Amino acid sequence: MKLDPFYLIVDSADWIERLVPCGVKLVQLRMKNIDPPKLRDHVRRARQICVRHGCQLIINDYWQTAIDEGCDFIHLGQEDLADADINAIRKANLKIGISTHDEAELETALALAPDYVALGPIYPTTLKKMNWPAQGLEKLALWKSRIGALPLVAIGGLRVDRLSGVFANGADIAAVVTDIAQNQDPEAQTKRWIEQTSAIRQINGPD
Repeated sequence: MKLDPFYLIVDSADWIERLVPCGVKLVQLRMKNIDPPKLRDHVRRARQICVRHGCQLIINDYWQTAIDEGCDFIHLGQEDLADADINAIRKANLKIGISTHDEAELETALALAPDYVALGPIYPTTLKKMNWPAQGLEKLALWKSRIGALPLVAIGGLRVDRLSGVFANGADIAAVVTDIAQNQDPEAQTKRWIEQTSAIRQINGPD
């Protein structure tokens, strides 16, 4: 299965219901500090809309809920790996994406044979306080040389006008949060991202 080069990350099923019908084919539901019943409701709603629109849904962190709700892909940060039951995840046939920021984290990720590796923040980001400075395009290229054919996700401070540099330096997938969520017209901006990643999508070919 090939992953779409445009990777939308949102914090609720409401966003998924709103933006996936615009043509999104890869989306992550990333919710923090949420009660289990509310989380389960969002996951169920997100899964339903993604199935309806042929969109790959990735659940951030909550691997047990992802298993329970029949999802097939999770994303884990390095801090999440300590609490995750990798054997249970593999037994449930969940695909795994893993965040990385430095060489040690990359080694940890690769040892788990993930389905993609993410590097960030590529550019400064206001989304959350980061313990790492902007990684830059050179490090993105270095990461791609290290992981080879494994899909590489670039994240952090990405905008449409930065996509050409990101893809030219080895990223297979560009992840976005604030450039869409904080846009005055998120639907229009989502469609713009889809259009601007169309060349990469054509190169990658169909699933």
